[in-house]
Amino acid sequence: MLPPLKPLPMKDRVSLIFIQYGQIDVLDGAFVVIDQAGVRTHIPLGSVACIMLEPGTRVSHAAVHLASTVGTLLVWVGEAGVRLYASGQPGGARADRLLYQAKLALDDDLRLKVVRKMYEFRFHEPPPERRSVEQLRGIEGARVRETYKLLARQYRVDWQARNYDQHDWNTADIPNRCLSSATSCLYGITEAAVLAAGYAPAVGFIHTGKPLSFVYDIADLFKFETVVPIAFRIAAKVSHQPERDVRLACRDIFRSSKLLERIIPTIEEVLSAGGIVPPEAPPESVPSAIPNPESIGEAGHRTQG
Repeated sequence: MLPPLKPLPMKDRVSLIFIQYGQIDVLDGAFVVIDQAGVRTHIPLGSVACIMLEPGTRVSHAAVHLASTVGTLLVWVGEAGVRLYASGQPGGARADRLLYQAKLALDDDLRLKVVRKMYEFRFHEPPPERRSVEQLRGIEGARVRETYKLLARQYRVDWQARNYDQHDWNTADIPNRCLSSATSCLYGITEAAVLAAGYAPAVGFIHTGKPLSFVYDIADLFKFETVVPIAFRIAAKVSHQPERDVRLACRDIFRSSKLLERIIPTIEEVLSAGGIVPPEAPPESVPSAIPNPESIGEAGHRTQG
């Protein structure tokens, strides 16, 4: 018999791939995509952090099970990858990390410490003293708008504002479409890393009330050094498929910047600003009857015995 599958560490994986117009299944133990002509393409599933499923794809139960076993996040997206509809959840298997994150988010003082650390990480300078989370969010928003304007001037892009309609995508201009495509790529691999580390995507600190609030918090720490300049650079070109060009360029920058190696350590760094540690199991807790097998994957990955 073959040995059980175990997740690879995020840092050793390819960031993401997109699949469209094909049936995804498991044949002879391999994750394959079968197109309309019957051509089979093998996908090295265990070495990919995130797979974006575009319209025209169908996924078998066996394929979803295999993805969850090896810790690869499946994300269902809209055309050109510019809308995120739903995602699988191969990670998040650590109650201690979830409780730790929740305690930091629910305590106003601890939350402010984490937000200040995020601000410092993002802008490379300490935030102003005696500011609330809401005030820091306002300062951040102003700086972000100015950064958009600066990049637009640098790449000679006609920029009005960050503005788009999720229900009528074609009404957005090219720069906004490029930005949305770029950020969706970043959100995909960030969610994969958040889940792999054992945290909850919905429990955010700056962003709140959204299913991916914490994903947005962490992605924003890397957004302007990675995907946003790419979006403006491609928006400045004449391209018949700007969203596709953005996706390919994002994949390249994720690899060259070694982003997957950096996300999880950064999560740990910003959360440690709260000054507390993940809780220990209470003395009256009952240990698992069947211990989890050891794995080389991240703490949040589920393993198969």
